[in-house]
Amino acid sequence: MIILALGANLPHPRFGTPLAACEAALGELEGHGIRVIKRSRWYRSSPLPPSAQPDYVNGVVVVETALSPASLLAELHTIEAAFGRVRGEPNAARTLDLDLIAYDGRVSQGGRGEPVLPHPRLSERAFVLLPLREVAPAWRHPASGRTLAELIAALPAEAAATPLA
Repeated sequence: MIILALGANLPHPRFGTPLAACEAALGELEGHGIRVIKRSRWYRSSPLPPSAQPDYVNGVVVVETALSPASLLAELHTIEAAFGRVRGEPNAARTLDLDLIAYDGRVSQGGRGEPVLPHPRLSERAFVLLPLREVAPAWRHPASGRTLAELIAALPAEAAATPLA
């Protein structure tokens, strides 16, 4: 199972709201060899670490692709750039954020062009874990073996996310 997270908290000049930008990004994935199989509802979350930034819109998708993890991450970065994402300061506000969360149960520390898998901060993020529960309730963290229910129960109180509708 390949899992991606999407998010945005700045308006997009062409698409408008962060929600509209995230919806447009879903449509863009197909043109990059990435087929969406399941998708969560959209969630609202506060920025982490806490800041004066606007709230984020977040969601999770399960996808299929023939791309390797490194190639998939490169395509996600290409899509982000096309949506106006400028990488600079960590945790900065953004028009689009696409994260590779997990790739077929692989565990990798990164290096030699390979991404760290699963995503290193996945266990701290309600805005990933709560939508993930909608699309893959039986998923287990490939490195720790912890269930989604265990990961969600261990979230800190400030790591909240609420469904938009």
